[in-house]
Amino acid sequence: MRSPGTAPFRVALVGYGTAGSFFHAPMIAATPGLALDTIVTGSKERRAQALAEHPGVTFADTADELWPRAGGLDLIVLASPNRTHVALATAALEAGLPVVVDKPLAATAAEARGLAALAEQRDLLLTVFQNRRWDSDFRTLQDLLERRALGEVQRFESRFERWRPQPKGGWRESGDPAEIGGLLYDLGSHLVDQALTLFGPARLVYAEADVRRPGAAADDDTFIALTHAGGVRSHLWMSATTARLGPRFRVLGSTGGYVTYGLDPQEGALRDGLRPGEGRAWGAEPESAWGTAGTDENARPVPSLPGDYPAFYAAVETALREGTPPPVTALEAAAALEVIEAARLSARTGRTVEL
Repeated sequence: MRSPGTAPFRVALVGYGTAGSFFHAPMIAATPGLALDTIVTGSKERRAQALAEHPGVTFADTADELWPRAGGLDLIVLASPNRTHVALATAALEAGLPVVVDKPLAATAAEARGLAALAEQRDLLLTVFQNRRWDSDFRTLQDLLERRALGEVQRFESRFERWRPQPKGGWRESGDPAEIGGLLYDLGSHLVDQALTLFGPARLVYAEADVRRPGAAADDDTFIALTHAGGVRSHLWMSATTARLGPRFRVLGSTGGYVTYGLDPQEGALRDGLRPGEGRAWGAEPESAWGTAGTDENARPVPSLPGDYPAFYAAVETALREGTPPPVTALEAAAALEVIEAARLSARTGRTVEL
């Protein structure tokens, strides 16, 4: 139910693990027009943490406690385990509440399209938290492409690589398909979404997926090659077994290339307890982290645009208040999931999949 006038929208956050505590809660609290009202967690430790970080917030043990009081809420944010996303998003929409879902929206493109249809039927906002669209390096690359600074792009290389030789365990590394774990759904959701956002629909998908680490049960070293309908080829790596990290982006065009290393600083800042609007330049990268563009003979530093995770929830607030489009649509999420499903099939069969 939309709040009257300029009153802030009352938000219920389901889950206070890594996604809920480090990403969603701080961004919600920092967004004018949004108020973090309720956090759903049954953990005493997480409740104590949440109360220290967000004084005055109320709690619920389960999401089912939210639906009878839907009239007192304006937005549900799902930062719960992947396996719960479809069921909880469905319940929220059926209760008449707009929904933000952490990626991946669902396990399949069909499920994502079903949620999109339900949201349209109920005339409710449904959006997916693809925060990596607001990474510093991604925003900088978008600017370069808009200015055609690299000519015609021929190949896009993108990596989320880590060196974690020992599995952490938990549902994200579970081999149970119902958990929707593994790097293909985790980091791959970001990599595929970025590639499709930059270069449009994929026509062909080839993938290799491995379980490298002793004791691991889900893919921890995966590669995807996309041929986009417009002709660009995207090569995407996601790995927990990379002892020597490659560039975050290497983009090759007809007149030059762009190369950048390292990760956007916003996640690290959030994990360190920093928050937007606390008097520092949020999302800014030091000059030492800037990428370079050109050729080997004339490469020059490219000043990084600041990362802007707060823009996601600012766009959510505007969409709720003014009816503007959501920052990420469920159908965009479905397109990425179609690629991920094709990648799973390709890795299993060893063949290229045509979409």
